[in-house]
This record gives sequence, structure tokens and C-alpha cells, in this order.
Amino acid sequence: MLSPYEVRAVNTATDSENKIHDNRVAAQYGFRGGLVPGVVVYGYMAEPVLAHFGAVWLDRGAMQVRFQQPFYDGELVVVRGELDDAGALHLKAEREDGTLCATAIASIPNAQPDPALYPNHPLPDPDARPDPTPDSIVPGALLGSFTKLLDSADLISPARILELSNHILMRNFRLGPWIHVSSEMTNLSAPQIGDEISVRGRIHERFNRKGHELIVLDVGLLANGGRPVQEVRHTAIYRLCDDLATR
Repeated sequence: MLSPYEVRAVNTATDSENKIHDNRVAAQYGFRGGLVPGVVVYGYMAEPVLAHFGAVWLDRGAMQVRFQQPFYDGELVVVRGELDDAGALHLKAEREDGTLCATAIASIPNAQPDPALYPNHPLPDPDARPDPTPDSIVPGALLGSFTKLLDSADLISPARILELSNHILMRNFRLGPWIHVSSEMTNLSAPQIGDEISVRGRIHERFNRKGHELIVLDVGLLANGGRPVQEVRHTAIYRLCDDLATR
């Protein structure tokens, strides 16, 4: 058992286009306030992973993370980790009262990247983004690509790198309030200050669960025209049902 890692949650997305992070809008769906972004929670959970595995995890580590309950701004986040016999690190992120909010498994697998899986594709103009519907969310369809210059240390943090998978979803569809559900990500090389990251992807799946409409993306990040940085299978609720339970 690793020593617990504790941090106060910060809602970094109060001004986001995704209004699930806004206190007033989130309350309309039964939440106590705006949700702390899932990528921020992932960043908290990555801290003990980096402490245990070291920098090698940024080069070829993996994590599967799932968000069961939200954290709210100012809440204490307690991340607990335990190693299994194979050397994988099992993580839990809990509120101070013990409520389980997120789980993850981190490891260092042998990954074989294939950049050809993620071709470049034109990005729609912001005003021309389609609404997410069964007709516009087509499994196998390419997503529009964009680039991001990593010009500061903050932009190469694990949370900010995973956040690019949120951005490709938001830049391809005109979304209402939506929720990041889970990510299965594999690091393929550590991002560096000065890297220009090409964010590419395609739609893997669309499905309904308990009245919510979900989308699954396969996202590839390539640095400077070809070096694989990260692969992500990214799942989000893009349309919430009206009777979302209070959390």
C-alpha cells in the first residue's frame, strides 16, 4: 500500500464552453455544484503514479481511469494506491468521507504505436460544428485534427495532455453540458516544451446507457509531424438525460 496523496480539488473550467462545470447549470442536473474536470482528477491520480514509476511512465506508461462520482471545488481528494503481483498500480480517488469518485490502473506495458491509424482530417469551422446526433456521430468516421504548441511546462503535465482529447471532441461537435466518463490512455513518448502536437482521432462507438447518450473516441497525439506521444480511448456522455440522479 502506497502512502495516500491528498490535494484540494480545484474547478479549473468555470469559464469553459462545457457548462457542466458551471454551478448554476450543473445544479439543473442534480449536482451540488460545477464538476471538477475529469482530466484534473486524472492529474491528481497521476501524481502517485509518477512518484512510483518515475519518468519512464511518461515515455511508455498506461492508465485506465474511470470517473464514478464528481469532485467539487474545494473538496479534499485522497488518492490511495496498491500494487498487484504483476506490478500494476491500482488507484482510488475518494472524498474525505470515503466516497469513491474515481478508479484507475496504471502500468508500464509494451506498446506498439501505429501513427497511420490517425490520419490528418479537416477541422470544421467553429460555427459549422454539427450537433451531436445519431446521424452525425458515425462509428469509424474521422475527426477533424488540430495542433497545439507546448510552449510551457504547464502544458506538458499529464492532465493538460489528456485534456487534448476533450478538445478534439469539443472542436468537432457543438455540445451542451457533457461529462468525461473514462479514458484508457497509453503514453508513447514524453512530450517536451516546444513540441507541436497534432491531435487526431476517429469515432469508435456511440451508445445509450440509462438514458444518457455516450460517444467513444480513439485519439492519437503526434509530435512534430510523426513522433507518437499518446493514444487514448476517450468516453464521454454527450447528452445527459433529464432525470440525472443527485450526487
